[in-house]
Amino acid sequence: PLATPPQTTLSYDEAREIVLAALVPLGQEYTDVLRCGLYEERWADVYETANKRSGAYSWGAYGARPVMLLNWQNQFSDLFVLAHEIGHAMHTYFACQQQPYVYGTYTIFVAEVASTCNEALLFAYLLRVTTDPEQKRYLLGKQLGSITGMLLIQTMFAEFEREVHDRTENGEALAADQLSELAVRIHRQYTGPDVIIDETAQMFWASLPHFYMNFYVYKYATGISAGMALAHQILTEGQPAVERYLTFLRSGGSQDSIVLLQQAGVDMTTSKPVEQALQVYANLVDQLEALVNDGAPL
Repeated sequence: PLATPPQTTLSYDEAREIVLAALVPLGQEYTDVLRCGLYEERWADVYETANKRSGAYSWGAYGARPVMLLNWQNQFSDLFVLAHEIGHAMHTYFACQQQPYVYGTYTIFVAEVASTCNEALLFAYLLRVTTDPEQKRYLLGKQLGSITGMLLIQTMFAEFEREVHDRTENGEALAADQLSELAVRIHRQYTGPDVIIDETAQMFWASLPHFYMNFYVYKYATGISAGMALAHQILTEGQPAVERYLTFLRSGGSQDSIVLLQQAGVDMTTSKPVEQALQVYANLVDQLEALVNDGAPL
């Protein structure tokens, strides 16, 4: 860890208000709907209970309110989980409100856009209002970890997945040893020679259910690239970008995903969104190094 997480506990009630403040750039309509969902309609099943699935999850059915399943632990990191799941829920809400049943859902390709956009807006808000250097360092490290996990590691997983399918199509047999050997080679390609790849890292292929879906993992990388680009536009352009974004949320599955994102302001047929995300990553590293060089010891 690059910094210690804030030690204060964070209640769900406190987190709701922080997220609402962070998402103010999305406009009055968005925050009014969200406040109603969080307070009056109780979209969130907040706390851990017996037999509840782990982690966090968001789902919706046409004609019904969205539902977010959380396992709130009063930790600072739960704040980002809440913002993420709210992105999914609001996407579902606006799509179902605007579209007929047949277009009321959206593809996995755009499913992580609204969630990662919300996380980027929350991060920008917290970095702006936080004055403590240690907390700023924690925020920068956390955001770098999120981008690493979704943009870089998921791309590594996607390359592994593609090669496994290529070997299968070529008639090659696959066994655990071969999959682990491939995992080590690709892991080393992405992380470099100084990272120790232990037995657990070699076996990542055995623990990810996404590998049993049709090419899922790369959509995390495209999703966070698009989500970060849209958050940047919302913060720098203001209302025009907000209107494009809300139109994207309302569009559900009414057009091809690529077209919907182009209309929102992100062209995923080019490398530009990914390059911009990597530039953000580099800028965050620079900010973190500057904090350390200013005398805040690791």
